[in-house]
Amino acid sequence: MTQVMFDLDVLRTFSTGMALGSYARAADKLGRSTSAVSAQLKKLESQAGTVLFRKEGRGLALTDAGETLLAYAHRMLELNDEASAALRGADLQGWVRLGLQEDFGETLLPAVLGRFARAHPKVRIEACVARSGELRERLELGQLDLALAWDAGDQPLSPHAERVARMPLLWIGPTAPERVDAPWWTEREHRGTGARPARSTEPLPLIMLDAPCPLREIVITALDRAGLPWRRAFGSASLAALWAATSAGLGLTVRTPFGLPSHVRVLDRAVLSLPALPQISLVLYRAQARAEAPASRLATLLLEAVRQHAQFEAVQVR
Repeated sequence: MTQVMFDLDVLRTFSTGMALGSYARAADKLGRSTSAVSAQLKKLESQAGTVLFRKEGRGLALTDAGETLLAYAHRMLELNDEASAALRGADLQGWVRLGLQEDFGETLLPAVLGRFARAHPKVRIEACVARSGELRERLELGQLDLALAWDAGDQPLSPHAERVARMPLLWIGPTAPERVDAPWWTEREHRGTGARPARSTEPLPLIMLDAPCPLREIVITALDRAGLPWRRAFGSASLAALWAATSAGLGLTVRTPFGLPSHVRVLDRAVLSLPALPQISLVLYRAQARAEAPASRLATLLLEAVRQHAQFEAVQVR
């Protein structure tokens, strides 16, 4: 049996089209005609020996085989790009000071920083995990080269900032609802009945980061406008502590779907009669417009990883 050799150029078109949600946009980004992209996709299905796409409305969606191939395409392209970067940047030297919020520690640090370190072993990385306000202050003081942080729109963006993605704010509770024993927890009583529960007169217990926290203000404002009573059940400066308190059933918290641990889950706000919440922006801040080569390369890897992860999370929440 002849071994299939997938064409990396075709896989890149395949991956780019799914990431952008349109193969017309992929053609524009890759500098190809739509007919050339269409021919590449037909070639890919021929190589795969199975159907990869199915019609969904006016666009295309992936079959199970397509989903499987997309996961491998990401890995193959990542390894290819890593090898290319390692050869081009073998002599890249210097250091990068990177700031992140806690949400991205487990999600991005191991993959992105590991990949960067393998490709550029002579570059030193200093990473700092802090809240958004502190990260912006450190940038202004010249203590960071890059920072990845949430922006709730409460402050104007700096000249060198780039909005990477928009993510929804979601109500989060414990994975195991049996841990919760409180009058406000109505989801368990009405699950599967299709009934909309009456609002409890008990204040909603909130688990939030200590002030100052833009998300805290957004949530409190939404609850007050909806006429829902609330109380502060747990507060901390640590996101990990908030996850622990939420998992234990002490109350509900609010966060984006980015980096949620397995012991908490997204709740159906309609079932719990909770107000809708806005989206917030994920922003990559740069200390200067023209970054040094090490910082520029790390920024590219961060953007790729974040956009891929954000696309995956958006699909899961839909």
